[in-house]
Amino acid sequence: MSRAVSRPVLRRSLALLAGAALAAPLALTAPAVAAADPYTVTALKVTVRAGERNCTLDADVYRPAGADAAHPAPAVLTTNGFGGSKKDGSTDALAKAFAARGYVALAYSGLGFGKTGCPISLDDPGIDGRAASGLIDLLAGARTADNGTRLDYVAKDGARDPRVGMIGGSYGGAIQLATAAVDHRVDALVPLITWNDLSYSLDPNNAGRTHGVTGPLPGAYKWQWTNGFFLIGEAQGLLHPELDPSRTGGPGCLHFVARACETKRLLDSGKYSAEQTDTVLRYTRSVSPVSYLPSVKAPTLLVQGQNDTLFNLNEATATYRTLAAQGTPVKMIWQSWGHSGGMKKPLKGELNLAQGNLDSSYVGQRILAWFNRYLRHRTATGTGPAFAYYRDWVTDGSAYATAPAFPAGGTRRLYLSGDGKLVGRRGEVTPGSRTYRNLRMATSHSESSLAGILGLPDVPSYDARGTYLDWTSQPVAGGPVDVVGAPEVTLKVSSPQAERAQRSADAADKLVLFAKLYDVAPDGKKTLVHRLVAPARVPDVTRRFTVRLPAIVHRYAPGHRLRFVIAASDAAYRGNRGAKPVTVTSTPKDAGVLELPVTQGVLR
Repeated sequence: MSRAVSRPVLRRSLALLAGAALAAPLALTAPAVAAADPYTVTALKVTVRAGERNCTLDADVYRPAGADAAHPAPAVLTTNGFGGSKKDGSTDALAKAFAARGYVALAYSGLGFGKTGCPISLDDPGIDGRAASGLIDLLAGARTADNGTRLDYVAKDGARDPRVGMIGGSYGGAIQLATAAVDHRVDALVPLITWNDLSYSLDPNNAGRTHGVTGPLPGAYKWQWTNGFFLIGEAQGLLHPELDPSRTGGPGCLHFVARACETKRLLDSGKYSAEQTDTVLRYTRSVSPVSYLPSVKAPTLLVQGQNDTLFNLNEATATYRTLAAQGTPVKMIWQSWGHSGGMKKPLKGELNLAQGNLDSSYVGQRILAWFNRYLRHRTATGTGPAFAYYRDWVTDGSAYATAPAFPAGGTRRLYLSGDGKLVGRRGEVTPGSRTYRNLRMATSHSESSLAGILGLPDVPSYDARGTYLDWTSQPVAGGPVDVVGAPEVTLKVSSPQAERAQRSADAADKLVLFAKLYDVAPDGKKTLVHRLVAPARVPDVTRRFTVRLPAIVHRYAPGHRLRFVIAASDAAYRGNRGAKPVTVTSTPKDAGVLELPVTQGVLR
């Protein structure tokens, strides 16, 4: 790093990156608080046992007017997204919004952030979850803050059981599930835009899945997002020079626990021996809901963003299905904004965490109803349909569609023809073969880069000629076609080089490809839907395989065409090693199949 960059400039730059790129909507400016706000705010330090360390949590308690031992109120616990603190825009704004509505709100800086001690441990249930459980003890009146303050004005369901819900986004979303897994006193959860399985989030493989988003092989390393997180975590000493010694990380890290740093080192190496693969998958899944959801019993309202290349809709879907299957009350909303779009300025009528507009947004009203039902025990309160999703083509104020169950709608099949067309019947497939090849440099760009996330001009999506194959449908005729859910493609490819390479003990030698869907307008302009891409490390190129793409909500208007693409590489990921030409052969008997979850309309 150049010595010409001053420390203040570097700190401002890192703070901007932390807030805008990683904390997503969790670092926006909160509105000013009027003097007459119906609550008081008290700063507290609370030392708790978290894993093998004592960690001092920096917290603020928002006490609503009139709350006392004789008139207790239910509580809401909230914390920050990655890179934030208890004072970032949305954490503070959420606490104020709930305190103004009569809830006791407790906002705290997560482990390793703000002025809270201990290293960053990625919402580990045995560390971060246990720390949050200590705050639940505080809400129960079973312990005091470090200065002796006792909270005796929180409603209880038992002597040591406060009536408490949790809310927050991204990093502040996963901590809810981690806490509920280790402390069943939590009564309700509202995790926003968070992960199900970090091995999928940071090293996604959309092929060969065995459960949810989980599969037996690592995928393509999502290096842009991962390096951004690591930079912000390691830069906490510059952002918060007052850090206490307990924040020191493990060997090779400044502010992360040792296993997190070791896992990143293995991802950076680009190698996946059996031992390395086991190390990566074992750790990332241990700090992910996928490993502990069976212990989560608290009613959960999942809110996930359609514009999100970090934690896409498939993650919330996997969590939803697991909770529903085990009988945990759960509902799911797909809102417009996520980490990759809309978080700075949500669309009109959408939930804006920094403004706390709970009453005037659809998602906010659903959150209020959720807490009314499960924290205030208003059993007559309806909590809404099982599934709701935002339609960006609706402008009349009713942008959310709902369904009594998930998934909504049915399935339409299109076949990959040898002439590059998507056709509606297998008998329409034209026999033929086409080939693409990868180069030693990235030849496609799909996802929004950090420049785009920071609000700077971003590189448009592109695929270099000769490094991808595409199949295009006929123009939509009649009414529009609405796709709601995760498309899947099943196909077989031929690649002698990849077949020889996959015999290696290193899983990194297996073929990687990237699948995605475009919308092609009548004038030929193409748009990559929400800039989403599905990396797939092919389990065995001698066999057919299925790739599940990220779920979308998208309308193909009349005259528009759907285009399916498989590309050799992508600039946001690390993929193929060595030159591996890939051929796709189509015959009426053995053509690839694209399955689309459609709520209305017909593609031919």
